Parts: sequence; C-alpha cells; structure tokens
Amino acid sequence: MVTASEEALVAVGRVDSSAAVHSSALGRFLIRTESVASSKIERISASADDYARAIAGSRGNASAVSMVAATAALQKLVDVVGERGEVLVDDVLEAHHALMRDDPIEQDYAGRFRDMQNWIGGSDHSPRGALYVPPAPGRVDDLMRDLVAYLNRDDVPALVQASIAHAQFESIHPFTDGNGRIGRALVSAALRRRGVTRHSVIPLASGILARRDEYFDSLGAYRAGQPGSIVGLFVRSAEVAATEAWDSIERITALPSEWATELRPRAGSAVARLLPLLFDHPVLDAAEVERLSGVGPVQTYAAIDRLVEAGIMREITGRKRDRVWVASTLLAELDDLDRRIQAWMRAPEENGRG
Repeated sequence: MVTASEEALVAVGRVDSSAAVHSSALGRFLIRTESVASSKIERISASADDYARAIAGSRGNASAVSMVAATAALQKLVDVVGERGEVLVDDVLEAHHALMRDDPIEQDYAGRFRDMQNWIGGSDHSPRGALYVPPAPGRVDDLMRDLVAYLNRDDVPALVQASIAHAQFESIHPFTDGNGRIGRALVSAALRRRGVTRHSVIPLASGILARRDEYFDSLGAYRAGQPGSIVGLFVRSAEVAATEAWDSIERITALPSEWATELRPRAGSAVARLLPLLFDHPVLDAAEVERLSGVGPVQTYAAIDRLVEAGIMREITGRKRDRVWVASTLLAELDDLDRRIQAWMRAPEENGRG
C-alpha cells in the first residue's frame, strides 16, 4: 500500500507541476472537475451548460448553483490551508459556510457544527434501523479538534493521512448537510498542506464516483476498524485521476495555438485578442469579452460571431439579451476528463492499471 501510495504521489506531483507551468486556469479547471464529481456522489447533478450558466450568475438550476458553491468551498479551503500550512477547525467551518450559505433549506446551519443528532440511512424520523449513527452533537467539537491535529501531522504518508482523515470526518458527520463534499475537500486540502500539490487539485472524486458503492462500503469498513479499503480506493483514484488529468492538460494547452492556426486572425484584431483569453476565461458574457479584449461593442460582437461560426465559442442562454458564451472545447473537456477517469476505475483489469 505504501509503495502504491508513493507512485500515486509521483503522478499527482507531475500534474501539479504541469498546471503551474502553463496557467492558473488549469488549476481552476481541475478544481471544477473535482467539485462537480464530488457533488455527483451526493446525487447532485447538472449539465455542463447549466453549470456554466451558474458560473455566470444564473440561479435557474438549483443543482448547478450548488455545484458552483462546492467549487467555491473547495477553492477556499485549499487556498487558506496552502497559504498557512496548517488546517484549523475554523477553515472547515468557513468552507462549509461557503457551500451552504445560499442553500434554501440548510443556510441557517451554514458554517456551524450540528446541535442535533443525525444518522445515515433508515427513517427520516428516527435512527432506528439506521446504517450508521454518528457521535452525539456534544462530542463533535472535541472530535473535530482531534481530527485537525491528525491532519497537521507530518509523520504519516500523505495519501494515507488524507484518506484516514476523510473517513474519520465522515464518521464524525459534523454538519447537518454537506458532510460528503466538505469531507472530500479536506482530502485536497490535506494534500496541499503536505506540499503534494501547490497549484491545483487532483479530481479524485471522479474515481470515487465510479466506485460509489465501494466507497460507502469502505467507510463502513473503516468504522469497523478496517481502514485498508478506503486508503486503497483513494490511492488508486489519485493515480488514475492524475494520469488522465495529464492528458487533459496537454489537450487544453494546445488549444489556443490550434484556434489561431484555424482562424489566422489579423494581428491586433478582436479575434486575435480573444483567443488566448478563452484559456483563462472559458465562460464569458459580452461585457466581460469587451472588457478583456479592450475593444468596442461592434468589434466585440463581430469577434464573437466569428468564434461561434468556427465552433470555438457557443452561446448557452438562448436569450437576445444578457447572453453568455462558453469555450466549447474547454467545457467539453471537463466532462470528458470525468468520464475517462470513471472508465479506468470501472474496468481496471481491462485497462491494465493496477
């Protein structure tokens, strides 16, 4: 297990270094992939277009809005832990607040530990017949402080530590809702604190999503004193996710030059200015296009029309006003990366990855 863990860390480190060299946009791309998959584990799902519309501020799809909140919570937790080099209980609370503050049902509990008993499975009205009953609410604060102390140790292999910490967090179940997404965000934060990643996150959740039943069974095994299965699942997910993320990074970084070769825009034109900007800003409205390209409305819309005609950009609102465009290939790559990771995780023997 330790050998497999170290091999996975090498793959993760290679991807993180590549993301740093090319663009901070790649880090954001990987964070979005991770948060979307983490949401899907909780049966929160939305199309790529709905997700893009939510990024642009639309609140028409509640699941997409929740996915964007999960992205913000993950980014917040990873950034603050990386800057400080230490995990604090308050960091977890603030990430939960970012996740749940706009939730119409749970917003009153955003950013604070539960003050009621909860349980997993069984009836909504009683823990009788539940699959698991977490600790009483009065114990949550002490248990979380103990967990954070474990996360701040440096004498445990990084992936083993992140996996165990995640399983313990899920067992404490400290919030009324959002435990799964915050618990998986803790994995990314733990890897950032240990210096395994410095510029990105690895979309482990895509691998976990492919093995969702095994994941929940592994959490049950952990609570029965058998941590090996949850560690093994996270180690394998990290290796596969890193390998596939590397392929996505190579494809994405080649796009601006491919677009320029296809369109051959005149130097200094609005199209020439826009092409490299799409790499960092894959979801844009007209005002943002105008601001970023530094040209007027007429040139802006002419450039957008040309990029739409070439299939490089696509309008996603269907409106005549307040329209939003996405960089089509970039958006498709987010979905494709998730699919590829899941395919490897579902058929490991056939694909030859151990």
